[in-house]
Amino acid sequence: MDSQRSPEETVLITGGGGYFGFRLGCALNRKGVHVILFDISRPAQTLPEGIKFVHGDIRHLSDLESAFQVADITCVFHIASYGMSGREQLNRTLIQEVNVWGTDNVLQACQKRGVPRLVYTSTFNVIFGGQVIRNGDESLPYLPLHLHPDHYSRTKSIAEKKVLEANGLALDQGSDVLRTCALRPAGIYGPGEQRHLPRIVSYIERGLFRFVYGDPSSLVEFVHVDNLVQAHILASEALRADKGHIASGQPYFISDGRPVNNFEFLRPLVEGLGYSFPATRLPLTLIYYFAFLVEMAHFVLGRLYNFQPFLTRTEVYKTGVTHYFSLEKAKTELGYEPQPFDLQEVVEWFKVRGHGRRSGSQDSEHLPWDGMLIFLLTVSVLTWLPSSVVLSV
Repeated sequence: MDSQRSPEETVLITGGGGYFGFRLGCALNRKGVHVILFDISRPAQTLPEGIKFVHGDIRHLSDLESAFQVADITCVFHIASYGMSGREQLNRTLIQEVNVWGTDNVLQACQKRGVPRLVYTSTFNVIFGGQVIRNGDESLPYLPLHLHPDHYSRTKSIAEKKVLEANGLALDQGSDVLRTCALRPAGIYGPGEQRHLPRIVSYIERGLFRFVYGDPSSLVEFVHVDNLVQAHILASEALRADKGHIASGQPYFISDGRPVNNFEFLRPLVEGLGYSFPATRLPLTLIYYFAFLVEMAHFVLGRLYNFQPFLTRTEVYKTGVTHYFSLEKAKTELGYEPQPFDLQEVVEWFKVRGHGRRSGSQDSEHLPWDGMLIFLLTVSVLTWLPSSVVLSV
C-alpha cells in the first residue's frame, strides 16, 4: 500500500474515531489511499481531505453494510473493541456484543461485499493471563478461555480465532477469497492517547500514585502509536498477491521491542510533570486482592454510581507480571522495524494542556485521597493475610 499505488484504493477502519484508528487513517491518507472511518463517535480532530467519517455501530450489521456501500473497499482494518481497561472491563454484556458479535458482523460484511483483505487488531492477552512469559512467540497456544481473568481478553481471543479461521473464505462477489491476519500489540502510548495515560495522570495529580508493586525486575512491553501504525500498513500489504499472501491466516506480536519494568517506564512521566516517584513498593498479591475488592465494590455499587475502579485484577497482572514477546516473525514476514520513542513527547503534550505540578502546591490537598487509599489498603491487608499463603503469582 505504497504511495505509487492507485489513489482508487479505499480502506475502511472500524473504530476509526478513536486515537489509534484516526492516526492510522491519517497515515494511509498521506499515502494517497481513500479512507473511511467507521465509529459510533466522530474524531475530535478535523478530518483531512480524502478521509470520510461514517457514523455507525459494529453491533448493527445494517450500519456496516451502509458504510461498505460508500465505495469498493479493498481492505478493512478491524480495530473497534470494548472493555480494555477500567470500568469498561466489568461490562460483560457490552464486551460480548462489540468484540464477538461485532467481529461476526465485520466478517459477514467483508464476505458479502467482496473485501479481499482484513487486518484485525488483537492483543497480547489472547496468550497472556497472568503467567510469566519471556520472549514468547506465535507458536504459543491460546490461553484456555476459562483461565482468562477478564471478559475482554476472553472475547478478543474468540474474535481473533474467528478472524484467522475466516482466512481463505470464498467471497460472494468475484472469484477471490478473504485474506486475514491478526496483530497482537502491547499497551499503546503516544501524545494524545486517551485511554490509559490520562487515567494515570489523573491518579498522579490527585495524589493516588503513592506506591508501586511487584518485583522490580518484572518486565512488560509497550508500543508507540506510530510503530503500531507502521505494523498495520505492512500487514495489509503482506496480504497481497505481490507479497505472496505471506501474512494470510497469521498472528503477529507487535511492540517497541524493549521490555521494561512498568513503573520505570512511567517514571519520566511522573517526574516530568514535577511529581516525586513513589518509594513504597507493595507485594503483587496484596494489590491483586485489593483490585478484587475494588471490583466487588463496583459490582455492588456500580448500578448506583459507575465509578472508575482504581485497579482491576487484569491490570495488576498486565503491569506487574513479566510478559514480553519476540518480534522476529513480524520483522521477517512483514518487514516491521520499530523506531525508538520515549515519553518526553507525551510529557510535553500534557504540559501544553495545563497538566503538571504547580509551584507552591501543597500535599495537604490530597489528604482525603490518601486517607481513602490507606483505608482500602488496610482492609485489603486484613482480608488478604489469611489467604496470602495460597495465592501466589
